[in-house]
Amino acid sequence: MTSKDFFLALDALEREKGISREKVIESLETALAIACKKHFGEASNVIVKTNPEKFTIRAYISKTIVEVVEVPEKEISLEDARLIKKSYKLGDDVLTEIDPRTFGRIAAQNARQVILNSLHQAEKDVTFSQFADKENELLIGVVTRIKEDGTIFVEIGKNQMEGMLAVNEQIPGERYQPGDRIKVLVKRVRDGVGGTQVILSRASYVFIKRLFEAEVPEIRAEIVQIKSIVREAGFRTKMAVYSTDPEIDAVGACVGNKGARVNSIVAEIGGEKIDIIPWSSDILDYIARALSPAKVLIVQADEDTKEAKVVVPDEKLSLAIGKEGQNARLAAKLTGWKIDVKSYSAAMQSGMFDNMDEGESDGE
Repeated sequence: MTSKDFFLALDALEREKGISREKVIESLETALAIACKKHFGEASNVIVKTNPEKFTIRAYISKTIVEVVEVPEKEISLEDARLIKKSYKLGDDVLTEIDPRTFGRIAAQNARQVILNSLHQAEKDVTFSQFADKENELLIGVVTRIKEDGTIFVEIGKNQMEGMLAVNEQIPGERYQPGDRIKVLVKRVRDGVGGTQVILSRASYVFIKRLFEAEVPEIRAEIVQIKSIVREAGFRTKMAVYSTDPEIDAVGACVGNKGARVNSIVAEIGGEKIDIIPWSSDILDYIARALSPAKVLIVQADEDTKEAKVVVPDEKLSLAIGKEGQNARLAAKLTGWKIDVKSYSAAMQSGMFDNMDEGESDGE
């Protein structure tokens, strides 16, 4: 390869891989210096000069002119120096250009390996930087392969990076085939010994949050805020929203005309239920709303322990608690309170209504 071909190749590498030409030139200079030292001695003072404008790459051995030579790899006598150029004097540096063709086979192989290692590291750095900035972002990728344990690998980004969608980061029941397009959340980016590893997710609550941000203009404009969101992937999500504009209904904005917006998101996540409730600064009201879709009669709350007792109609008890306690569990996570749900009959029998005070409210 001529020097011109090399520098033109750098431009292509920068375009395709995002690796700066300066980084490659730096790697080349390091590799040539190492190769020269291998061939001429480790003590040699090697100088590599590159000129991208003139497409030149040159390497030199630098020796300082001294009266008595003690280190031949670094020093040269005044007598020998003046054989090269008569104007030399003590203390001057003599540069002798090296012909790379004089390298031994091992030295040349070492130089090649140093360059390849440097390029590999540079590509790793570019990839890590590219995806580290995308943590918690929503991307669209293409399924490339699926391991026997169910782990899915997804091609994302301009560098065709493969991200990993582990089984526990997938929505239960979903099935994909190589070639399928898929929306994923960049959950975490790790720079390990084996290279950059991008961990993807569809099970994270942040995935749902990003879907709503993409679907609802009022959220992107920060008119509607997602105050809290919790999720058990594949089953149910609860989201509390608030509008900074009294003219805008936060829940209505998220649901959309005839449910178009929320239905689009539900379709993306395979029919998972989504409860969207209006956030409230009144904790009694907020807890009652969090147990949606169940109707709440009474809420008793203890601010010190952040524990609440909630009463629902007898026929709504199972709905309030949910299958395997899921609805009540998500409501507790959404509000940050421990919630004990009782039926009206059970509350009456326990004497719960005997000492009603200010820390209580009905759910109307």
